Amino acid sequence: MGRLDGKRAIVTGAGSGIGRATASRFAEEGAVVLAVDLAAEAVDETVGAIRAAGGRAESAAADVGDEAVVEGLVDRAVKDLGGLEVVYANAGVPGRPAPLFDLTAEDWENVLRVNLIGPFLAIKHAARVMRETGRGSILCTASVAGLRSGAGPTPYSASKAGVVNLVQTAANQLKGTGVRVNAICPGLIETGMTAPIFEFARAAGKENKIGQLNPLQRYGAPSEIANLALFLASDEASYVNGQAIAADGGLSSSLPVVAGHLF
Repeated sequence: MGRLDGKRAIVTGAGSGIGRATASRFAEEGAVVLAVDLAAEAVDETVGAIRAAGGRAESAAADVGDEAVVEGLVDRAVKDLGGLEVVYANAGVPGRPAPLFDLTAEDWENVLRVNLIGPFLAIKHAARVMRETGRGSILCTASVAGLRSGAGPTPYSASKAGVVNLVQTAANQLKGTGVRVNAICPGLIETGMTAPIFEFARAAGKENKIGQLNPLQRYGAPSEIANLALFLASDEASYVNGQAIAADGGLSSSLPVVAGHLF
């Protein structure tokens, strides 16, 4: 028996990385998945792999920052999958890494549209359906970059801080509906988004230093985030609501220290 048997789920950003790993994990545990990504070929590959493994999934190429599109995805899930119990608003973009004074309003606009408005739209339209049945789990990808400085470009970090607050306010505005809203704050995970970091370190012969700042002294895999998403999506997390949970090897548990000088 799967942990998501009988549940219908939407996963955005499912063409690669955390989204692909989560869509696959949800399907392994019995969910029917609508996998969404702006990259049509990539999300079709995700669905093909799920089906090859015996799971059930459909794909959609979509812009999650467009309200009409998001509303249509929710309506499609209800129509084609038969309902909707889980939504994982995972799609995101890193934005341009640049110093504060070199950034423009345009640099901010697309990052906020995808990373923050996208999750808002997912919550708004998914909750519209879920509150009618009195149950549902909505997840959003935030980031340790949204908890404090030092883990990403300024617009990206601010957008993820917004996601943390969004799930808190949304959870409270949905009180009494049976709909839970939570965020996951990944640390350094090897994905397409973080590929430049890994490529640079490997080219410099410093791969062993990736993730050295956290107590586990390593970087994470998309599957490790997918496992947390599975828990939050499942009934096992029935009393977890309005939380932003870090999965970062312990990075956010500490303030900066100089090694060897604290003790």
